[in-house]
Amino acid sequence: MRIAFLGFGLIAGSIARAIHAAPGAPLPNASLIAWSPSGNGPLAAVDEGVLDEAAAHPASAVADADLVILAGPPLVCLELVDRLAGDLASVLRSDTVVSDVASTKMAIVERAGRHGLRFVGGHPMAGREQTGYAASTPDLFRERPWIVVPADGTDVEATQLVEKLALACGGRPVQMSAMEHDSAVAAISHLPLLVAAALVESVATSGRPGDRDWDLARSLAASGWRDTTRLARGDPEMGAGIVATNANALLQRLRDFHGVLGDWLEEVERLAEADDAAAADVDIIRRRFQAARDRLGEDG
Repeated sequence: MRIAFLGFGLIAGSIARAIHAAPGAPLPNASLIAWSPSGNGPLAAVDEGVLDEAAAHPASAVADADLVILAGPPLVCLELVDRLAGDLASVLRSDTVVSDVASTKMAIVERAGRHGLRFVGGHPMAGREQTGYAASTPDLFRERPWIVVPADGTDVEATQLVEKLALACGGRPVQMSAMEHDSAVAAISHLPLLVAAALVESVATSGRPGDRDWDLARSLAASGWRDTTRLARGDPEMGAGIVATNANALLQRLRDFHGVLGDWLEEVERLAEADDAAAADVDIIRRRFQAARDRLGEDG
């Protein structure tokens, strides 16, 4: 089994580490090769014995591969899909299965389908705010869902290969459609990303009225601020690609959030206008906090 990575950062590096740390079933005797634009990650992985080979060019990585994994931000994955059907088509075997690890699926799956690639979309539901191969870890996907999106429902063998990849990394393969995936992650991943960035923009400002207390606030910040803004510390290219390739699903989630935030604004305005804070009616606020807590449940 020859597995080729196009792109080799946190996710691809963690996949390679997981396979290297647990050789054998369900991907016995896997040979791992990777290419990245800089080449730094693959070279480091070869030195560590995680990869068998660092490719100097995408063509040498793809040649004779049984499975090609596109491991870049969504917009980069779209470019790679085009290349596999373009300048790399002559070295890509017709039976090679192509998958990806991007966090949006519809745009990539549809593009691969138009090009006639043997494609199965993938998205391991795990990550870190750090980027690059140096941040990778072999247990990143352990017991985490790994979304599998078959582009062709009749190609069972291709789908099973991507599921084996997930299992080899300790993940739990979960099949769903590209539309179901993008709608779900818009709610629990992409909207929180935008909210985190918007929170930073609204609070950590400079050069405008109202920013005079930011230095003081920053000196007092603890885990609440850190946890709420963690997603805003991620890769800007990744964030831009997520919004660009999942704009439709994200737009509806953002409109819903905007409406709820408007309700909160009205409640806070009502309390701010009260003459006596101690005597103000806070039952509505209390119930809303309780309802949010109840909806999350113990597992969050």
